[in-house]
Amino acid sequence: MKTSIRITLICALLMVGGFASGQVATLKTGDTELSLEASSKAPRLVSLQSSTQPAWLNRASEKLIESAQVGEESVPIAWVLNPAASNISATSVSYVFDSASPHLRLIWRWNARSAHGPVEHDIRIENLDSREVWIPLQNSFAFDWEISANDSLEHLYIEKGADTPSAVGTHLVALAEGAQWEGTSSTYGHPSPGESREVIPYFLVQRKDAAQEGWYVGIEFSGRTHLTLARKGNSLRGEVGLNPNPGPYRTRLKPGEVFETPHVFLGANSGGLDAAGNTLRPWVREVLGNPAAWKDPQYPLAVNNSWGGGMEVNEEIARRMIRDSVELGLEMFHIDAGWFRGVGDWYPDPKKFPNGLAPIADYAHSQGLRFGLWVDWTQAALDTQPGALNVRDPEVRRWLTIDPPVTWKPEAFKGLTVDLGVPKAQAWAQKETDRIVTDYKLDMLEHDGYLVAQGCDATDHPHAPPDSLNKCIYRDSGSTFVRSANSTDVSYHAVRAYYDIHSHLRAEHPGLLLEVCNDGGRMVDFGSAAHGDYFSITDTYDPLSNRRAFYDTSFVLPAAMLEDYVERWPTPNIQNFRYMLRSGMMGWLTIMLDTTSWNAEQHAAAKEEIRLYKTELRPYIRDAHLYHISERPDGVRWDGMEYFDPQRRSGVVYAFRGSVAAEGEHTFSLQGLQPKARYRVRFHDHSSPDATVSGSQLMQTGLRVRLSESNSSEIIFLEEVSGENHASMPAGISTANQGPA
Repeated sequence: MKTSIRITLICALLMVGGFASGQVATLKTGDTELSLEASSKAPRLVSLQSSTQPAWLNRASEKLIESAQVGEESVPIAWVLNPAASNISATSVSYVFDSASPHLRLIWRWNARSAHGPVEHDIRIENLDSREVWIPLQNSFAFDWEISANDSLEHLYIEKGADTPSAVGTHLVALAEGAQWEGTSSTYGHPSPGESREVIPYFLVQRKDAAQEGWYVGIEFSGRTHLTLARKGNSLRGEVGLNPNPGPYRTRLKPGEVFETPHVFLGANSGGLDAAGNTLRPWVREVLGNPAAWKDPQYPLAVNNSWGGGMEVNEEIARRMIRDSVELGLEMFHIDAGWFRGVGDWYPDPKKFPNGLAPIADYAHSQGLRFGLWVDWTQAALDTQPGALNVRDPEVRRWLTIDPPVTWKPEAFKGLTVDLGVPKAQAWAQKETDRIVTDYKLDMLEHDGYLVAQGCDATDHPHAPPDSLNKCIYRDSGSTFVRSANSTDVSYHAVRAYYDIHSHLRAEHPGLLLEVCNDGGRMVDFGSAAHGDYFSITDTYDPLSNRRAFYDTSFVLPAAMLEDYVERWPTPNIQNFRYMLRSGMMGWLTIMLDTTSWNAEQHAAAKEEIRLYKTELRPYIRDAHLYHISERPDGVRWDGMEYFDPQRRSGVVYAFRGSVAAEGEHTFSLQGLQPKARYRVRFHDHSSPDATVSGSQLMQTGLRVRLSESNSSEIIFLEEVSGENHASMPAGISTANQGPA
């Protein structure tokens, strides 16, 4: 139900200039209600609740920064509420606090941009002084919920699928007395030995009871961030925002400059994990997503990617792949790495593409395909031809995150990262990406590699300088990294510049799609969702890894934005072949193998699967609710995913059989149906006869699926019917194989 957003003001006794110091403001969407207040010294989130559940009460005022450095002196800050500058409207609350010396202004903002879902929050600090000021870390959001020692709580957090999804991925754990947790996120995702894997910057807490009432929080930023939780006695404390480690964090504000904490969103929820996801995913689409992409009826696309042939792509291979893409019914041809003269030299290799890339784009367009291109556009290397980003060039050298030794050499498609936080580096990147899109007639631009710096050795960049006594420089997978006290500030400035470049591309090239790859799944976050159109969610492309990464990420991000690459995998029979394809067909589909190597049977099967994806599956991927109806895939047992669209009153189930020879059938308990409605159940591969079944039977007794082959699959469609007399489906066998929702 669409509920209009409203603000209720309850004025306290003390009035200052027409604004109530200590007043409570209630900001409400159809799902989340927040109570906010401002005392004379600090603001506070008072409570959070859903429309049907009791409130979570917050005992802590927001902790505002207490000092700043001016010159060599540390100066205490005394914040005072400015009622005249504060503002409350129908969709937002802004409490303004001023500091006389240094002259700073802090704006504590909450904003409801949708009639449903969570509410956004950030803190803005403006330097109104005539002097340069260094400020310490300001968290985006800190809380201290009052709980009962008897509350049984559980905590959800989700790993990124970077590199290879781990054996767990989706963590739903008890939040017991004494529990302490920290989740971190960045643009790199390379944990050191003993460190936890990075998470999508989000978590959910819920009561472990029938109502599963709780709340969730996420960060809309791609840089170095963290989230914490700690339970002790009647307190559940935590903080969300920029990562303070390694520290101490500080950032520079010149006169007139502004620091903004990463935006966060906070929402209330009841009904479990999939209920939260079915609220959050539409919110991400509406509030953060690119409207132009979602208006495109082909979104998400079916794509052919040249990486199936590795770095050997050339004009002949590209044209051959374009012809086969048309034959298969694909919608975009995407040239991956290998097309360029050299790293940092983003011009076509004349030996591979003697006529350049524009004729390839023209050929793709003439065949009804879009044309996309891989570029690692912040990487500099050693090429000296005009237009190349050369590390020996004195100007470019000043942009680098580290001064390379004389013996340094680039990898095949990675070099040294330039710091986009440097204004001249940002200007170069903006001009270069604009040239690439224009000259090569792109419909899609993919970025890969470690695009956004999160550490820098320079002392003359806009970010804070490194700590010379606490600095680590190391190499990993051909890339050079710097870690010091300034790492988070480096990341902060670089991410802001990266967002500006993507915003410029969207403004200058309407309809351009932007893929966020970043070494496969290392930038899967809500900031990327706001500045890109889809993500590569893992750097490992076998069916199990694809389904694991999708299972995890789809709890919080729209399925249409989640790209699985389908790569070559052993398929001794056609059922295994469909299983391979369908493992990448639950979100954005990209085929990353040489389709011309398929035999006639495989080619015909792939053509049918692509037709199925475009005509029948894509509408559900775009618009339907999603339910995790099995445990996380392990490749051994069965697993499945359900889409159901309550508006169309229809849906689809993806069923995958694992490797166990003895498990020829499985029962899935479905969700989201109307118990009294009847549904036509249609097995696309005819593994069972079609039937009509009640919603209550499908949800309680279950949907039974039988498959004769290990590593095979079935697609089952559901459609609500009325007044029809069909044979009932054989009753399923109720099992305990339920997902965490």
